[in-house]
Amino acid sequence: MKLDIVAFGAHPDDVELGCSGTIAKEVSRGKKVGIIDLTRGELGTRGSVEIRNKESQLAAEILGISVRENLDMRDGFFVNDEAHQMEIIKRLRKYRPEIVICNAIEDRHIDHAKGSKLVSDACFLSGLRRIETTHEGVVQEAWRPKVVYHYIQWKNIEPDFVVDITDFITQKTQSILAYSSQFYSENSNEPITPIATKNFLESINYRSQDFGRLVGVEYAEGFTTERYVAVNSLSDLI
Repeated sequence: MKLDIVAFGAHPDDVELGCSGTIAKEVSRGKKVGIIDLTRGELGTRGSVEIRNKESQLAAEILGISVRENLDMRDGFFVNDEAHQMEIIKRLRKYRPEIVICNAIEDRHIDHAKGSKLVSDACFLSGLRRIETTHEGVVQEAWRPKVVYHYIQWKNIEPDFVVDITDFITQKTQSILAYSSQFYSENSNEPITPIATKNFLESINYRSQDFGRLVGVEYAEGFTTERYVAVNSLSDLI
């Protein structure tokens, strides 16, 4: 299956928190979108791997994506080396996306920046035909996505561009709340973590509102890019 967009996250819920409004919007426009999680978030304080697996599948259904995979890398301990790059290269060549979205380039959690660089490096290497990979016994052709974008997570990174998600903020919120074990609930007996507070849950909404305010819409998501953003004409800008 060829996908238009593949979004990577170091952990299940990274993509939902960072760019699920944009994903929902692209799906509504007929784009085929996939999510690939690098780890199962097994070091997370709350919930369990089994619970997180169910939550991630529910979130995928809410967003209407075509594919969700997990590469079973080690939460907290995966590295940017050949073995890990090759696993991502195989998926890039399998799905052949035009656009890749991945973790923030810098963040509080060490896996986010690591995951960001790992995926970005793999996107470049995937275009080198002398790197040989196979899928189901068939040699894969080289493939390099046209662009790599990075969503914004814990830290307030200045975006290079924003996407209007006004009509998809409810879907974004629902996909995040699918991870009910991870986030704030006044009835939960789980330990409190930085992302399991009422303030953090509210911050997702007000960050989207603030990005939207700055460009004259209700809600938006911000991204950074590794190259200049090009448009066909000034009328493409809003």
